[in-house]
Amino acid sequence: MTEIRIAERLTSKQVAAVLELVKLATDEDGVAPLSEHVMLHLRYGGDRLARNVLLMAGSEIAGYAHLDPTDPVEGPSGELVIHPAYRRRHFGLALVRALSVEAGLHQLRLWAHGDLPAAGRLAAAAGFERVRALWQMRRSLQAQLDKPRLADGITIRTFRVGEDEDEWTALNRRAFASHPEQGAWTRADLDLREMEPWFNPEGFFLAERDGKLAGFHWTKIHGQDGEETDHAHQAIGEVYVVGVDPAERGSGLGRALTLVGLRYLRSRGLFQAMLYVDETNTPAIRLYESLGFMHWGTDVMFARPGRQAIQDEGERDVLEDAVWQATDAVTTQETSARLGGAAEAASSSPRTASSSSSVSGRSAAATAVSTSA
Repeated sequence: MTEIRIAERLTSKQVAAVLELVKLATDEDGVAPLSEHVMLHLRYGGDRLARNVLLMAGSEIAGYAHLDPTDPVEGPSGELVIHPAYRRRHFGLALVRALSVEAGLHQLRLWAHGDLPAAGRLAAAAGFERVRALWQMRRSLQAQLDKPRLADGITIRTFRVGEDEDEWTALNRRAFASHPEQGAWTRADLDLREMEPWFNPEGFFLAERDGKLAGFHWTKIHGQDGEETDHAHQAIGEVYVVGVDPAERGSGLGRALTLVGLRYLRSRGLFQAMLYVDETNTPAIRLYESLGFMHWGTDVMFARPGRQAIQDEGERDVLEDAVWQATDAVTTQETSARLGGAAEAASSSPRTASSSSSVSGRSAAATAVSTSA
Protein backbone atom coordinates (compact mmCIF):
# COMPACT_ATOMS: atom_id res chain seq x y z
CA MET A 1 0.00 0.00 0.00
CA THR A 2 1.41 3.38 -1.01
CA GLU A 3 0.11 6.83 -0.23
CA ILE A 4 1.06 10.49 -0.57
CA ARG A 5 1.21 12.62 2.57
CA ILE A 6 1.59 16.39 2.43
CA ALA A 7 2.69 18.48 5.39
CA GLU A 8 3.94 21.95 6.21
CA ARG A 9 6.31 20.56 8.85
CA LEU A 10 7.75 17.09 9.38
CA THR A 11 8.25 15.37 12.70
CA SER A 12 11.79 14.80 13.94
CA LYS A 13 11.41 11.11 13.09
CA GLN A 14 10.32 11.92 9.54
CA VAL A 15 13.19 14.39 9.12
CA ALA A 16 15.69 11.72 10.21
CA ALA A 17 14.18 9.25 7.74
CA VAL A 18 14.33 11.74 4.86
CA LEU A 19 17.96 12.61 5.68
CA GLU A 20 18.84 8.92 5.62
CA LEU A 21 17.03 8.58 2.28
CA VAL A 22 19.08 11.50 0.94
CA LYS A 23 22.30 9.81 2.06
CA LEU A 24 21.36 6.54 0.35
CA ALA A 25 20.44 8.33 -2.87
CA THR A 26 23.70 10.30 -2.79
CA ASP A 27 25.70 7.09 -2.40
CA GLU A 28 23.74 5.46 -5.23
CA ASP A 29 23.84 8.35 -7.72
CA GLY A 30 27.12 10.04 -6.92
CA VAL A 31 25.37 13.41 -6.55
CA ALA A 32 23.36 14.93 -3.71
CA PRO A 33 19.63 14.87 -4.56
CA LEU A 34 18.48 17.97 -2.65
CA SER A 35 19.73 21.54 -2.61
CA GLU A 36 21.23 23.26 0.38
CA HIS A 37 18.07 25.37 0.61
CA VAL A 38 15.88 22.29 1.08
CA MET A 39 18.33 20.64 3.46
CA LEU A 40 18.24 23.74 5.66
CA HIS A 41 14.44 23.62 5.65
CA LEU A 42 14.54 19.97 6.63
CA ARG A 43 16.91 20.56 9.53
CA TYR A 44 15.50 23.79 10.92
CA GLY A 45 12.03 24.23 9.45
CA GLY A 46 11.21 26.51 6.54
CA ASP A 47 8.70 28.93 5.12
CA ARG A 48 5.18 28.15 6.27
CA LEU A 49 4.00 28.10 2.65
CA ALA A 50 6.49 25.38 1.69
CA ARG A 51 5.21 21.84 1.43
CA ASN A 52 6.86 18.52 2.22
CA VAL A 53 5.52 15.61 0.17
CA LEU A 54 6.13 12.09 1.47
CA LEU A 55 5.49 8.99 -0.59
CA MET A 56 4.92 6.15 1.85
CA ALA A 57 5.34 2.47 1.05
CA GLY A 58 3.72 0.96 4.09
CA SER A 59 5.51 2.53 7.06
CA GLU A 60 8.65 3.45 5.09
CA ILE A 61 9.35 6.70 3.27
CA ALA A 62 9.98 5.63 -0.32
CA GLY A 63 10.20 9.12 -1.77
CA TYR A 64 10.34 12.76 -0.75
CA ALA A 65 9.58 16.01 -2.55
CA HIS A 66 9.75 19.64 -1.50
CA LEU A 67 7.75 22.51 -2.95
CA ASP A 68 8.98 26.07 -2.49
CA PRO A 69 6.24 28.51 -3.54
CA THR A 70 7.94 31.68 -2.29
CA ASP A 71 9.04 33.18 -5.63
CA PRO A 72 6.07 35.28 -6.80
CA VAL A 73 7.67 36.04 -10.18
CA GLU A 74 9.18 32.79 -11.39
CA GLY A 75 6.68 30.53 -9.65
CA PRO A 76 7.12 27.54 -7.32
CA SER A 77 10.07 25.18 -7.61
CA GLY A 78 10.17 21.50 -6.77
CA GLU A 79 12.80 18.97 -5.83
CA LEU A 80 12.37 15.25 -5.30
CA VAL A 81 14.23 12.04 -4.58
CA ILE A 82 13.24 8.38 -4.64
CA HIS A 83 14.75 5.76 -2.33
CA PRO A 84 17.10 3.56 -4.40
CA ALA A 85 15.20 0.44 -3.32
CA TYR A 86 11.88 1.83 -4.62
CA ARG A 87 12.80 3.03 -8.09
CA ARG A 88 11.20 1.91 -11.37
CA ARG A 89 7.76 1.73 -9.74
CA HIS A 90 6.27 5.01 -11.06
CA PHE A 91 6.91 6.69 -7.70
CA GLY A 92 8.73 9.60 -9.35
CA LEU A 93 5.60 10.17 -11.42
CA ALA A 94 3.47 10.24 -8.30
CA LEU A 95 5.66 12.79 -6.56
CA VAL A 96 5.92 15.16 -9.50
CA ARG A 97 2.17 15.02 -10.06
CA ALA A 98 1.63 15.74 -6.37
CA LEU A 99 3.93 18.75 -6.67
CA SER A 100 1.98 19.88 -9.72
CA VAL A 101 -1.34 19.71 -7.91
CA GLU A 102 0.10 21.44 -4.84
CA ALA A 103 1.55 24.22 -6.95
CA GLY A 104 -1.66 24.68 -9.04
CA LEU A 105 -2.23 28.04 -10.63
CA HIS A 106 1.46 28.79 -11.22
CA GLN A 107 3.98 27.08 -13.43
CA LEU A 108 6.03 24.46 -11.64
CA ARG A 109 9.81 24.40 -12.11
CA LEU A 110 11.96 21.35 -11.35
CA TRP A 111 15.70 21.11 -10.79
CA ALA A 112 17.89 18.08 -11.56
CA HIS A 113 21.35 17.70 -10.04
CA GLY A 114 24.14 16.39 -12.21
CA ASP A 115 22.23 16.55 -15.50
CA LEU A 116 21.93 12.76 -15.43
CA PRO A 117 20.08 11.10 -18.34
CA ALA A 118 17.45 9.47 -16.12
CA ALA A 119 16.36 12.81 -14.67
CA GLY A 120 16.12 14.22 -18.18
CA ARG A 121 13.90 11.32 -19.26
CA LEU A 122 11.74 11.83 -16.19
CA ALA A 123 11.29 15.52 -16.98
CA ALA A 124 10.66 14.91 -20.70
CA ALA A 125 7.97 12.34 -19.94
CA ALA A 126 6.22 15.04 -17.92
CA GLY A 127 6.31 17.52 -20.78
CA PHE A 128 9.07 19.61 -19.17
CA GLU A 129 11.85 21.29 -21.12
CA ARG A 130 15.31 22.43 -20.09
CA VAL A 131 15.14 26.17 -19.32
CA ARG A 132 18.17 26.96 -17.14
CA ALA A 133 21.42 25.39 -16.03
CA LEU A 134 24.07 25.96 -13.38
CA TRP A 135 27.64 24.95 -14.02
CA GLN A 136 29.80 23.42 -11.37
CA MET A 137 33.42 24.47 -11.96
CA ARG A 138 36.55 23.18 -10.22
CA ARG A 139 40.26 23.88 -10.01
CA SER A 140 43.29 22.50 -8.22
CA LEU A 141 44.54 24.46 -5.24
CA GLN A 142 48.02 23.05 -5.80
CA ALA A 143 48.47 25.03 -9.00
CA GLN A 144 49.70 28.63 -8.95
CA LEU A 145 47.49 31.21 -7.26
CA ASP A 146 48.22 34.86 -7.97
CA LYS A 147 48.44 37.37 -5.16
CA PRO A 148 45.28 39.49 -4.76
CA ARG A 149 45.62 43.05 -6.06
CA LEU A 150 43.40 45.45 -4.19
CA ALA A 151 42.42 48.91 -5.40
CA ASP A 152 43.56 51.88 -3.34
CA GLY A 153 41.38 52.42 -0.30
CA ILE A 154 40.17 48.78 -0.06
CA THR A 155 40.91 46.71 3.04
CA ILE A 156 40.03 43.07 3.77
CA ARG A 157 38.85 41.62 7.05
CA THR A 158 36.77 38.63 8.16
CA PHE A 159 33.10 38.52 9.12
CA ARG A 160 32.18 39.41 12.71
CA VAL A 161 29.26 37.34 13.99
CA GLY A 162 26.68 39.46 15.76
CA GLU A 163 27.89 42.69 14.12
CA ASP A 164 27.99 42.38 10.33
CA GLU A 165 24.74 40.55 9.54
CA ASP A 166 22.51 43.49 8.64
CA GLU A 167 25.11 45.39 6.63
CA TRP A 168 26.08 42.21 4.77
CA THR A 169 22.44 41.44 3.96
CA ALA A 170 22.00 44.93 2.49
CA LEU A 171 25.19 44.56 0.42
CA ASN A 172 24.09 41.14 -0.83
CA ARG A 173 20.79 42.65 -2.01
CA ARG A 174 22.63 45.38 -3.93
CA ALA A 175 25.18 43.03 -5.42
CA PHE A 176 22.55 40.55 -6.61
CA ALA A 177 19.66 42.91 -7.34
CA SER A 178 18.97 41.12 -10.63
CA HIS A 179 19.57 37.59 -9.35
CA PRO A 180 16.30 35.66 -8.89
CA GLU A 181 17.40 33.83 -5.74
CA GLN A 182 20.58 35.14 -4.14
CA GLY A 183 19.32 38.72 -4.12
CA ALA A 184 16.24 37.67 -2.18
CA TRP A 185 18.18 36.44 0.86
CA THR A 186 17.08 37.92 4.18
CA ARG A 187 18.73 38.18 7.58
CA ALA A 188 16.94 34.94 8.48
CA ASP A 189 18.63 33.13 5.57
CA LEU A 190 22.01 34.26 6.87
CA ASP A 191 21.14 33.28 10.44
CA LEU A 192 20.26 29.75 9.33
CA ARG A 193 23.63 29.31 7.67
CA GLU A 194 25.44 30.60 10.73
CA MET A 195 23.88 27.64 12.56
CA GLU A 196 25.36 25.11 10.13
CA PRO A 197 28.42 23.11 11.29
CA TRP A 198 30.38 24.20 8.22
CA PHE A 199 30.00 27.92 8.96
CA ASN A 200 33.33 29.54 9.83
CA PRO A 201 33.68 33.34 9.93
CA GLU A 202 37.43 32.93 9.33
CA GLY A 203 36.56 31.96 5.77
CA PHE A 204 34.04 34.78 5.25
CA PHE A 205 35.98 37.74 3.83
CA LEU A 206 34.67 41.30 3.68
CA ALA A 207 36.12 44.16 1.64
CA GLU A 208 35.68 47.67 3.05
CA ARG A 209 36.10 51.15 1.67
CA ASP A 210 35.94 54.06 4.11
CA GLY A 211 34.49 51.76 6.76
CA LYS A 212 31.63 50.51 4.59
CA LEU A 213 31.27 47.07 3.04
CA ALA A 214 32.16 47.03 -0.67
CA GLY A 215 32.31 43.31 -1.41
CA PHE A 216 32.65 39.84 0.06
CA HIS A 217 33.79 36.29 -0.57
CA TRP A 218 32.13 33.64 1.55
CA THR A 219 33.90 30.29 1.39
CA LYS A 220 32.63 26.89 2.47
CA ILE A 221 34.44 23.63 3.21
CA HIS A 222 32.73 20.31 2.53
CA GLY A 223 33.79 17.31 4.57
CA GLN A 224 36.22 18.88 7.05
CA ASP A 225 36.14 19.41 10.83
CA GLY A 226 33.17 17.10 11.30
CA GLU A 227 30.98 18.68 8.61
CA GLU A 228 29.34 16.30 6.14
CA THR A 229 31.62 13.46 7.24
CA ASP A 230 29.61 10.90 5.26
CA HIS A 231 30.94 12.38 2.02
CA ALA A 232 32.64 9.76 -0.15
CA HIS A 233 35.27 12.26 -1.27
CA GLN A 234 38.11 14.15 0.40
CA ALA A 235 37.38 17.60 1.78
CA ILE A 236 36.85 20.24 -0.89
CA GLY A 237 36.57 24.01 -0.68
CA GLU A 238 33.81 26.04 -2.28
CA VAL A 239 33.66 29.58 -3.57
CA TYR A 240 30.24 29.85 -1.93
CA VAL A 241 29.26 33.41 -2.82
CA VAL A 242 31.23 36.34 -4.20
CA GLY A 243 29.47 39.71 -4.29
CA VAL A 244 30.60 43.21 -5.16
CA ASP A 245 28.82 46.50 -4.60
CA PRO A 246 27.67 47.95 -7.96
CA ALA A 247 29.78 51.04 -7.25
CA GLU A 248 32.94 48.88 -7.25
CA ARG A 249 32.30 47.00 -10.47
CA GLY A 250 35.14 47.12 -12.94
CA SER A 251 37.69 47.70 -10.16
CA GLY A 252 38.92 44.09 -10.07
CA LEU A 253 37.55 43.61 -6.56
CA GLY A 254 35.68 40.42 -7.48
CA ARG A 255 38.85 38.81 -8.78
CA ALA A 256 40.88 39.94 -5.77
CA LEU A 257 38.30 38.63 -3.32
CA THR A 258 38.13 35.30 -5.14
CA LEU A 259 41.90 34.94 -4.83
CA VAL A 260 41.78 35.85 -1.13
CA GLY A 261 39.30 33.03 -0.53
CA LEU A 262 41.15 30.50 -2.67
CA ARG A 263 44.41 31.15 -0.84
CA TYR A 264 42.57 30.70 2.47
CA LEU A 265 41.14 27.35 1.31
CA ARG A 266 44.62 26.22 0.29
CA SER A 267 45.95 27.26 3.72
CA ARG A 268 43.43 24.85 5.24
CA GLY A 269 45.18 21.97 3.52
CA LEU A 270 42.61 21.51 0.76
CA PHE A 271 43.60 20.25 -2.68
CA GLN A 272 40.61 21.39 -4.74
CA ALA A 273 38.01 24.17 -4.93
CA MET A 274 34.61 24.27 -6.59
CA LEU A 275 31.87 26.78 -7.34
CA TYR A 276 28.48 27.10 -9.05
CA VAL A 277 27.64 29.69 -11.69
CA ASP A 278 24.73 30.20 -14.06
CA GLU A 279 25.75 29.02 -17.52
CA THR A 280 24.46 32.30 -18.98
CA ASN A 281 26.66 34.42 -16.69
CA THR A 282 29.43 34.79 -19.25
CA PRO A 283 31.43 37.49 -17.38
CA ALA A 284 31.62 35.35 -14.24
CA ILE A 285 32.53 32.20 -16.21
CA ARG A 286 35.32 34.07 -17.97
CA LEU A 287 36.60 35.36 -14.65
CA TYR A 288 36.64 31.88 -13.14
CA GLU A 289 38.27 30.37 -16.23
CA SER A 290 40.99 33.01 -15.99
CA LEU A 291 41.51 31.84 -12.41
CA GLY A 292 42.01 28.24 -13.50
CA PHE A 293 38.49 26.84 -13.03
CA MET A 294 37.10 24.34 -15.54
CA HIS A 295 33.57 23.06 -16.17
CA TRP A 296 32.95 19.95 -14.03
CA GLY A 297 29.20 19.27 -14.10
CA THR A 298 25.77 20.82 -14.64
CA ASP A 299 22.51 21.18 -12.69
CA VAL A 300 19.43 21.73 -14.84
CA MET A 301 16.10 23.46 -14.34
CA PHE A 302 13.08 22.10 -16.20
CA ALA A 303 9.72 23.75 -16.86
CA ARG A 304 6.80 23.13 -19.17
CA PRO A 305 6.86 25.18 -22.40
CA GLY A 306 4.74 28.29 -22.41
CA ARG A 307 2.52 28.95 -19.41
CA GLN A 308 0.56 25.76 -19.09
CA ALA A 309 -1.08 26.26 -15.75
CA ILE A 310 -4.42 25.19 -14.37
CA GLN A 311 -6.97 27.84 -15.33
CA ASP A 312 -9.72 27.18 -12.80
CA GLU A 313 -10.88 24.90 -10.02
CA GLY A 314 -12.78 22.65 -12.42
CA GLU A 315 -9.68 22.00 -14.46
CA ARG A 316 -7.76 21.40 -11.28
CA ASP A 317 -10.26 18.77 -10.18
CA VAL A 318 -9.89 17.01 -13.52
CA LEU A 319 -6.11 17.05 -13.13
CA GLU A 320 -6.29 15.64 -9.61
CA ASP A 321 -8.40 12.75 -10.87
CA ALA A 322 -6.02 12.08 -13.74
CA VAL A 323 -3.00 12.30 -11.47
CA TRP A 324 -4.09 9.58 -9.17
CA GLN A 325 -5.63 7.34 -11.83
CA ALA A 326 -2.32 7.44 -13.70
CA THR A 327 -0.28 6.38 -10.72
CA ASP A 328 -2.11 3.10 -10.15
CA ALA A 329 -1.77 2.08 -6.53
CA VAL A 330 -0.53 5.44 -5.30
CA THR A 331 -3.24 7.19 -3.30
CA THR A 332 -3.40 10.59 -1.69
CA GLN A 333 -3.77 11.49 1.91
CA GLU A 334 -4.07 15.05 3.07
CA THR A 335 -2.38 15.79 6.35
CA SER A 336 -1.74 19.31 7.54
CA ALA A 337 -3.39 20.92 4.53
CA ARG A 338 -5.62 19.95 1.62
CA LEU A 339 -4.04 19.45 -1.74
CA GLY A 340 -3.35 22.84 -3.19
CA GLY A 341 -2.46 24.49 0.09
CA ALA A 342 0.36 26.71 -1.19
CA ALA A 343 0.30 28.49 -4.54
CA GLU A 344 -0.46 25.69 -7.05
CA ALA A 345 1.24 24.77 -10.29
CA ALA A 346 0.20 22.68 -13.18
CA SER A 347 2.40 20.22 -14.84
CA SER A 348 1.86 16.66 -15.63
CA SER A 349 4.75 14.71 -14.35
CA PRO A 350 7.19 12.07 -15.34
CA ARG A 351 5.84 8.77 -16.10
CA THR A 352 8.53 6.71 -14.58
CA ALA A 353 10.34 6.79 -11.29
CA SER A 354 13.24 4.87 -12.70
CA SER A 355 15.36 7.95 -12.26
CA SER A 356 18.56 6.92 -10.67
CA SER A 357 19.00 10.65 -10.45
CA SER A 358 16.65 12.83 -8.53
CA VAL A 359 14.92 15.96 -9.69
CA SER A 360 15.90 18.71 -7.35
CA GLY A 361 17.35 22.16 -6.97
CA ARG A 362 20.65 23.83 -6.31
CA SER A 363 21.28 26.50 -3.71
CA ALA A 364 20.65 30.10 -4.51
CA ALA A 365 24.28 30.67 -3.70
CA ALA A 366 25.28 29.70 -7.18
CA THR A 367 28.44 31.69 -7.07
CA ALA A 368 27.82 34.62 -9.33
CA VAL A 369 30.22 37.50 -9.18
CA SER A 370 27.98 40.51 -9.53
CA THR A 371 28.78 40.58 -13.24
CA SER A 372 31.73 42.75 -14.17
CA ALA A 373 33.44 42.61 -10.80
